[in-house]
Amino acid sequence: MKLSRRLMMAAALSTALFAGNAYAANVKIALVVKSLGNGFFDAAAKGAEKAAKELGDVDVIYTGPTKATAEAQIEVINTLIAQKVDAIAISANDGDALVPVLKKAMERGITVISWDSGVAAAGRQMHLNPSDTGLIGETIIKLAADYLPDGGEVAILSAASTATNQNAWIEAAKKILPEKFPKIKLVATVYGDDDSAKSTDEAKGLLKTYPNLKAIIAPTTVGVVAAAQVVTDAGLIGKVNVTGLALPSEFKKFIDNGSSQAVALWNPIDLGYSAIYLAHDIAVKKMEAKPGAKLSIGSVGEVTLDDTNSAAMAPPFTFDKKNIEEFSKIY
Repeated sequence: MKLSRRLMMAAALSTALFAGNAYAANVKIALVVKSLGNGFFDAAAKGAEKAAKELGDVDVIYTGPTKATAEAQIEVINTLIAQKVDAIAISANDGDALVPVLKKAMERGITVISWDSGVAAAGRQMHLNPSDTGLIGETIIKLAADYLPDGGEVAILSAASTATNQNAWIEAAKKILPEKFPKIKLVATVYGDDDSAKSTDEAKGLLKTYPNLKAIIAPTTVGVVAAAQVVTDAGLIGKVNVTGLALPSEFKKFIDNGSSQAVALWNPIDLGYSAIYLAHDIAVKKMEAKPGAKLSIGSVGEVTLDDTNSAAMAPPFTFDKKNIEEFSKIY
């Protein structure tokens, strides 16, 4: 009887130790976003949790600053380094300013990837674009041009002037204009810093400065909502079309009221999901991020890294009156 009790106690202790070690072995991956309280990033966090559940050995730390600045993100990263996370997957407010602190993270053995908005190559092991940069640039112009058969003046309301992804998309859009959309005249690019109040002020400024403006293109989920609300409040529905990149759940009412004809986006849930898969496989499976490498993004598929160690997840998808009701119930 005594032997049996000892065996039971030993078994219980072994089980407890095993459970403790299993918990300790969980991979801590930080999903760092430009700013908290942004619907796009909240949706990405849902995808991250889905990936963590599938992988089984991941704890996701969803974090970011309250203001979309590089300085605030640097503070967050320093905290994560102190916490000794295994990996950081970050959407950058400033791809160059974050390099020193992310190099410090990598020197401490932390896997670093960027997603959505990239970090300069020296500060990360790979970058996941939501879609092909050139295709996004063409798409945001086409969304306006499709509803301007006679052409006209358009303006871009971007996020931060330092946002890597926004700047790349805008440059791609400018390049495609003369070739494919010669009737469209881009008269201004302004920056709302992914802040609703500032984006609202910038949209109002565009309408005042350019009375012949036919469309506002906002490749940011915060800016596009702000601009559509401004057009609605100004009674300019049917005169100024708002388009760009938008979450269907946040933007449905503006498609419904006619202040926008169509917008586009990729699936942010898939984007967060893919970022966690990539960070996990590089950190745990020691998959090498190098040009030509094929890396899994779980059920979303597979990506191949280019010569900058970057890859694109999927093409953008257009939402209009025909389908936004359906997708607004998803994200």
